[in-house]
Amino acid sequence: MSRVKRGVTAHRRHKRILSLTKGHHGQRHRLIKRANESMMHALRYNYIARRDRKGDFRSLWIMRINAAARLHGLSYSRLIHGLKLAGIELDRKQLADLAVTRPDAFAQLATQANSALT
Repeated sequence: MSRVKRGVTAHRRHKRILSLTKGHHGQRHRLIKRANESMMHALRYNYIARRDRKGDFRSLWIMRINAAARLHGLSYSRLIHGLKLAGIELDRKQLADLAVTRPDAFAQLATQANSALT
């Protein structure tokens, strides 16, 4: 079997790892072994954070809806329940956007939810 020289392949792989770890501190962006470990950790954290971001945004939307609902004498849970009873199907992202950008429209939704509860 013929001998395979891996200089070009290894160099390309090392360059890729070092470019991904640019900005890391100390050996973590200079030495291949340490840079590879740093890259693996960073990519894992990145993967987890992409999923956590969805929950973070949902929490933010709920906080905004709750704050706006309390201005109209409702709690968050009663507002959501009232909207379901009234047959209004808006997701939390849309409700939070209405609460921030169009308080008058949110007020109408809150009154409809309140009337559906009683």
